Amino acid sequence: MNKKDLEEHIINQYKQDEHMMVLVFAQWCVNHDLDPAGLYKRAYPGQKENNVLNQAIELTVPKEEAGHISDETLLNVLSLYGNDDLAFVVSEEMRKHTKKPD
Repeated sequence: MNKKDLEEHIINQYKQDEHMMVLVFAQWCVNHDLDPAGLYKRAYPGQKENNVLNQAIELTVPKEEAGHISDETLLNVLSLYGNDDLAFVVSEEMRKHTKKPD
């Protein structure tokens, strides 16, 4: 594999992995009765429509059919791809759901 082919392969692999990260985020939201597009908009209010997120939302399944995605897994995946603002918003939602009534 020449250098150009290798670079192209690495870029394509990164994009595939990034799409998987977005799908994990979207499915986690569905599993917790949250709107993925709404959370994303809170994290990145200045961004236009995110086609990758829209595609991922279409691929989600009802929470009854989905596998469990732990909070820690989601935060690790978001961190891996540098989505710190989104991780912050997700963390806020996690705290809301784990608060116990006084």
